[in-house]
Amino acid sequence: MTTRLSLLLSASLICLGLSPARAAIDHPDAAHADTAHAAHPAQPIERTSSGTITIDGKPIAYQAVAGTLVVHPHGWDDSDETVQHQTPGSDAHAIDGNPDATASMFYVAYFRKDSRAESRPVTFIYNGGPGSSSVWLHMGAFGPRRVVTNDDSHTPAGPYRLIDNPQSLLDVTDLVFIDAPGTGFGRINGKDKERLFWGVDADGQAFTSFVTQFLAKYGRYNSPKYLFGESYGTMRSAVLVNDLQNQESIDFNGVILLSQILSYDNSVDEPALNPGMDEPFVLALPTYAATAWYHHKLPQQPDDLKTFLAEVEHFASTDYLSALQQGAALPDADRARIVERLHAYTGLPADYIRRADLRIDGGEFSKTLQSDDGMTTGRLDTRFSGPALDPLSEEAGYDPQSTAISSAYVSLFNDYVRKTLNYGDGLTYRPEIDIQHWNFHHATGGPDSTESDGPANVMPDLAEAMKTNPTLKIMLNAGYFDLATPYYEGIYEMRHLPIPAALQKNIEFRQYQSGHMVYANIPALTQLHDNIADFIRRTDNQPATTTP
Repeated sequence: MTTRLSLLLSASLICLGLSPARAAIDHPDAAHADTAHAAHPAQPIERTSSGTITIDGKPIAYQAVAGTLVVHPHGWDDSDETVQHQTPGSDAHAIDGNPDATASMFYVAYFRKDSRAESRPVTFIYNGGPGSSSVWLHMGAFGPRRVVTNDDSHTPAGPYRLIDNPQSLLDVTDLVFIDAPGTGFGRINGKDKERLFWGVDADGQAFTSFVTQFLAKYGRYNSPKYLFGESYGTMRSAVLVNDLQNQESIDFNGVILLSQILSYDNSVDEPALNPGMDEPFVLALPTYAATAWYHHKLPQQPDDLKTFLAEVEHFASTDYLSALQQGAALPDADRARIVERLHAYTGLPADYIRRADLRIDGGEFSKTLQSDDGMTTGRLDTRFSGPALDPLSEEAGYDPQSTAISSAYVSLFNDYVRKTLNYGDGLTYRPEIDIQHWNFHHATGGPDSTESDGPANVMPDLAEAMKTNPTLKIMLNAGYFDLATPYYEGIYEMRHLPIPAALQKNIEFRQYQSGHMVYANIPALTQLHDNIADFIRRTDNQPATTTP
């Protein structure tokens, strides 16, 4: 199981951003200043600026705050006066049982100026990884400025374009983009810092501490409140909303999920390492079909994607699932029939499907679909393609989508944060960090309960949050061309939450003709903005005239 967890982490590290080798982008002459920054991470810093963005024809003036908040691991007790005088980052690893480790978490908040802060919604936004900053959602989706990249091909090298973003969510909510501990300009420090901040539960506790501090610092406890997580950030959201509501007694209006994975047992990355678990193959099949449809690899090309996918979903959850569950007992005639159906739905050669025992994982599909053309299919967004690194390999050697857009995001954010937000001169911004020992084990009953075995499954956390706050609304957004977290996987997880049937009405679903980063496609970004804005307006518990 340890091996599978390690491989899941390796796959997740490319889920939202850069390869580890490209994770740190250094500012010139940054070495000395950044070393000093890391040595004293527990000094909160903030810089304020202002701007205006036009959304739906209306100018919106806003204040931007870029800064850090300091958080402590679970179990930290700030009521002891001796703790309050402890030097951050000192050699002593504990005082009266308190851990010495600290994390400074970097954030950028945007506050609309022409509204009453206490009644205006506030949304906390983060990417996943684990080990990713929020640069992707910040600069590609909802910040007031947006990176311009090509829709489904490699964006040429700089100079890149940064434009006003009419799809920013500042028309309906204030925005707080949060970088995970150790990413962005944030740093972790102290004894056992990795163990105390890098794990499903430890990460949830760090974000819980950040959110509560932010609400207090900016007087937003009584505002309508939302969480927005992408990819691993959806797993974080399930843990976080449960911790906030049931540990801190802070109810949230809604949780907005993008490209969901709540149980790693459903991941199509290396499922063969968990033999007997066939669900990942079933849940990924509609994405394989959508991808083959996009690249015109199907034996017969359907006209309408949604109608085609409805047919594939039905086959996946009935005949295909039944065939897989029979294993070696599947009759030869039935096996041959399933092979032909899979060929018709994926475009993969029938002989390849037969030799794969009807089970093709995500990396194998990416490598094989366009192999006759010498091309590898994207993982984060299967609309993307790139030259195969090794034509004879079994799986894809890289993700063409990630390499196609990462440079533009990282380059422009490094300019924007320093020149516009006035933060970071002499410091290193880490868009993503290489975490080798993330703790995927999860205590489903809260951080003080016994940890579970195997890969994390946070479906019980989201279920508990919904049951203890039956007014909590959930919105799941997904791209048809996402092979990192297939859209049908998210639907499956939501339909299998251990909640009363009546609470299913609190969950809504939206799909888009895009990939993992739905916002990388501008028509999909426009739809995403409109759907989320409508969701917030319907769930903020105040008259429409109250919020500008």
